[in-house]
Amino acid sequence: MLPWSSMEILDLHSNLLQGPLPTPLNSKFFLSVSHNKLSGEIAPLICKASSMSVLDLSSNNFGGMLPHCLGNFGKDIFVMNLRRNQFHGTIPQTFLKGNSIRTLDFIGNQLEGQVPRSLINCRELEVLDLGNNKINDTFPHWLGALPKLNVLVLHSNHFHGHIEFSKIKSPFMSLRIIDLAHNDFEGDLPKMYLRSLKAIMNIDEGNVTRRYMGDTYYEDSTVVTIKGLEMKFVKILNTFTTIDSSNNKFQGEIPKCIGNLNSLRGLNLSNNYLIGHIPLSFKNLKMLESLDLSSDNLSGRIPQELTSLTFLEVLNISQNHLTGFIPHGSQFQTFGNDSYYENSGLCGFPLSKRCTTDEVLEPSQEIEPEFEIGIDWKITLMGYGCGLVIGFSLSYLISLSGKLEWLVRFIHKNIHKKIIRNKRSTHRRGARRS
Repeated sequence: MLPWSSMEILDLHSNLLQGPLPTPLNSKFFLSVSHNKLSGEIAPLICKASSMSVLDLSSNNFGGMLPHCLGNFGKDIFVMNLRRNQFHGTIPQTFLKGNSIRTLDFIGNQLEGQVPRSLINCRELEVLDLGNNKINDTFPHWLGALPKLNVLVLHSNHFHGHIEFSKIKSPFMSLRIIDLAHNDFEGDLPKMYLRSLKAIMNIDEGNVTRRYMGDTYYEDSTVVTIKGLEMKFVKILNTFTTIDSSNNKFQGEIPKCIGNLNSLRGLNLSNNYLIGHIPLSFKNLKMLESLDLSSDNLSGRIPQELTSLTFLEVLNISQNHLTGFIPHGSQFQTFGNDSYYENSGLCGFPLSKRCTTDEVLEPSQEIEPEFEIGIDWKITLMGYGCGLVIGFSLSYLISLSGKLEWLVRFIHKNIHKKIIRNKRSTHRRGARRS
């Protein structure tokens, strides 16, 4: 029998423990039994530990339905980690106002239903990981009102439909890690949300104190696909940023506003139905380490300006309809054939297909909006000025030509008269002599 009444911390993680979960009855508790072989259901009795702060049951064989009281059994709990078990049924629906929950990690179970709307009451929530479940819902846009939400993982569920416009003024301003992969989202990529991701813009890493998310007793972790690999981050650095919208049904063009996310490190938009060109604004993603645009319907050229992305380690733009020469220089010299395959119109290193002169000299197919506006005004003013000059010149020439014609007629008339007078005078002199 464990001395529950005097125990405040119980950490038994990473052992070979088996059997059911020992149920604590004290009021102040840190409980971690992760990475064991514990099984059985979670008894509602656990909710009597009303002042529990950390509950970590991850990576066991627990099953059954989650007790409904888990959402409201105490205002002091700030971590609830139930990842990689066999829980089924719905997520508890009653998260009360005033709670202190900072981390909810339910990844890798068989949970279904919808995302609880009561999560809007979790004003301290920083990490929400619902990946690899069976949740059937539309995009939970209302989560954009949570001021501290840093990590949102929804991958490998049954989320569906368009990501609708939000009435929230600046949604998801603190979001840095976004994983929507392997769902059934459709429609255009949501420009409104992309423009609002202030936490991925203009991070001055020289003046930012690097730290891992969490505290002394518990540090957050997550699993993301980046650089083509599924990677587990046992700690989440507060400067790490990534967006993964791969393996959905998104369509339309890639929004140029993604270029504003200049602190982004990973971007994966692969396996959708995206069309159009690779935005020239991507040249602004100076911190980007991984870019995956493969298996879409992109066309046009690869912008030469992307060679300025000196941190880019992984590039995959294969299986599209791209054309023209592959840019030279910088990181592009390190990418192999796999980065470009099944783009029949591409040429140049590292592909075996050589480029013709026309392909090399063909100008860029995209002009940045700022440049477009400036050049339109210049052309307009130049045309107006040229029109005035040409107009005045033509008027002068027409006027001048009229005066010249009058002068020619005048001279011709006078010469003709003079010739007639001379003839008459000669005739008279001849008559007198005879």
